[in-house]
Amino acid sequence: MKVHATLSTLLQGYFTQRLIAEMGASPHTVASYRDTFRLLFVFAKEQLHKLPTMLVPQDLEAPFIGRFLTYLEKSRGNTPASRNIRLAAIHSFFKYVALQEPSLGALAQRVLAIPCKRRSSKPIDYLTKTEIDSLLAAPDLGTWSGRRDRALLLVAAQTGLRASELIGLRCQDVVLGTGAHVRCMGKGRRERCTPLRKDAVATLRAWMGERNGQPSDLVFPNARGKDLSHDGLDYIVSKHVATAQVKCSSLLRKRVTPHVLRHSLAMNLLQNGIDRSIIALWLGHKSVETTQIYLHANLQLKEQALAKTEQFKGKPGRYHADDELLAYLRGL
Repeated sequence: MKVHATLSTLLQGYFTQRLIAEMGASPHTVASYRDTFRLLFVFAKEQLHKLPTMLVPQDLEAPFIGRFLTYLEKSRGNTPASRNIRLAAIHSFFKYVALQEPSLGALAQRVLAIPCKRRSSKPIDYLTKTEIDSLLAAPDLGTWSGRRDRALLLVAAQTGLRASELIGLRCQDVVLGTGAHVRCMGKGRRERCTPLRKDAVATLRAWMGERNGQPSDLVFPNARGKDLSHDGLDYIVSKHVATAQVKCSSLLRKRVTPHVLRHSLAMNLLQNGIDRSIIALWLGHKSVETTQIYLHANLQLKEQALAKTEQFKGKPGRYHADDELLAYLRGL
């Protein structure tokens, strides 16, 4: 008689066999999927009063997964995009479950039928040159953390590195000689090199001299010399944005995150006439179409296009009041 796999066994097999061994998923993907199930198990403990080791696959029925997704949006304040990322991890797991345990095929089918949530799109946020200059002037260069933050913000604004790429940057990834650049491993395991201007080279040379790290050490550690977390990076950006707002009031109307600095670099390149294919290579996008969002958000380019169009030749007509009876009928 066949012994059915437990949820713990299936989940361990999914991460070690499917994600890591077979698919060769990046550490970022593994970490994202891991966090999804950690959140799911915490929710299950509160709702079902079961420890993760006591859960069985049947506990993760489609209605329960639906309540979990609602909890992410309503209680944790996740956006539809974040909700869909969590659902993608759950879908991926249940595809594996269906192959490993045919007896759970119906359960997997019901979970896989949960649709992604459609979301409205809006223009991206980005900073102007004046706003970026104000942000870069905010850190206190008289402190160790201020010098680190100044170098970090300058690299972020000039290279457009993703948050994970920025906090994962190692000393060996920074080249400050001829052809100065930084190297990073982006999404899809695509390695790229991003050039540095002279101001970033000078700032990084001074910081790395003070940092005095080994080749494998992080360029931007936290105050304890450990890995800087995503929350830590968010805090650094928010802290200096608050300082910059005193002298740059336009920042009060913007929500600035590390990813907004990436968008700002892309918009700066676009406004200076750089081709979209170059911008896609610079940012590590898989497709040139991904850069389309910057065209939609760039009001300056739209104004330039409008200036090239001809004005309408028709003259404005004079308003004549409607017949009293028609006006009465229209007002009913």
